[in-house]
Amino acid sequence: MLLADVVTQLDAWFPPDLAEHWDSVGLIFGDPSREVRSVLVAVDATPAVADEAMAGEVDLLITHHPLWLGGVTRLSGYKGRLAQELIGAGIAMFNAHTNADRAPDGVNDALAQALGLQDIRPLETVTRELLRLTVYVPQQDTERVVDALAAAGAGQIGLYDRCAYTTDGQGTFRALPGADPHIGQVGRIETVTEQRVEMVLPAHARVAVGAALLAAHPYEEPAYDFTAITQRRPDVGLGRVGVLDELTLADFAAHVAAALPTTHTGVRFAGDPAQPISTVAVVGGSGGSEFAAASAVADVLVTSDLKHHQVDEHLAAGGCAVVDVAHFASEWPWCPRTARRLTALGLNARASALVTDPWTGRR
Repeated sequence: MLLADVVTQLDAWFPPDLAEHWDSVGLIFGDPSREVRSVLVAVDATPAVADEAMAGEVDLLITHHPLWLGGVTRLSGYKGRLAQELIGAGIAMFNAHTNADRAPDGVNDALAQALGLQDIRPLETVTRELLRLTVYVPQQDTERVVDALAAAGAGQIGLYDRCAYTTDGQGTFRALPGADPHIGQVGRIETVTEQRVEMVLPAHARVAVGAALLAAHPYEEPAYDFTAITQRRPDVGLGRVGVLDELTLADFAAHVAAALPTTHTGVRFAGDPAQPISTVAVVGGSGGSEFAAASAVADVLVTSDLKHHQVDEHLAAGGCAVVDVAHFASEWPWCPRTARRLTALGLNARASALVTDPWTGRR
């Protein structure tokens, strides 16, 4: 499979438009025309992970965390050296970060399933701003026009493309002097069997889709409009909520520790150890901003990178119990999950078992 095709699939699984505005996601380096046969998936691009990729002679390294978040003007420092080594070994690199946090089958679904949660749903759903194109086309030209619009970027819904809705109707018009009508004659009222075609598109595709419409439509002056719409994405959003058989908070924390990779950071919890836990919210990575959302629907929040005062104030205000795990551990389940999906495409993909949590000891 060509790298370009793998990237297209990864972007479909983890749409770039789901990423935070400050984030860096997608193909970092690599020749899109090169063949990809083997893939390594990891949380971080550390020197040890790069060594593992090179020793395994993989063609593509996929990480959750970006190699760089800010702008890069030179390949210096350990990250620059790491990039040069991977490039020299012919290994491409791709990352899916906050887009993988929100996407279905992403970081948070993987974490929820690793903990054995059932009836999983997003903790917070998101909306996206789209355009809906409406255009009226002579019936015999509909398929050709839809093809042209789809090629320009309209009609993409999830893993489906060329999505369009058509309704039959009658169009009427009269060509004025100077017109060059495709159908009928100047000065005469015409009635034509037409179809109303509706397709959605991202706002950035408006210019390309508009140009494709004017090029493909048989009329000299086609009737069309773009309408702004807001679409709720029920399966997309930050965090997940699910249920499990009731445990005490202390036993649930032990369950979390057994389900996730072992790190020196360990697992800590805040709240009454005897509190019953049956509804669980999870946020892979740093999820302290989701205390209020989790408390509204769950008995406990599982996340990472929590601070003393943050947790103290949250519990004092009557918030849900909290389980704090290593940042790496909360995101690692995404790696084997993504590797399995790539394997199903015919690639030789595996997850790195290296623990890239930066803490190396605890006393």
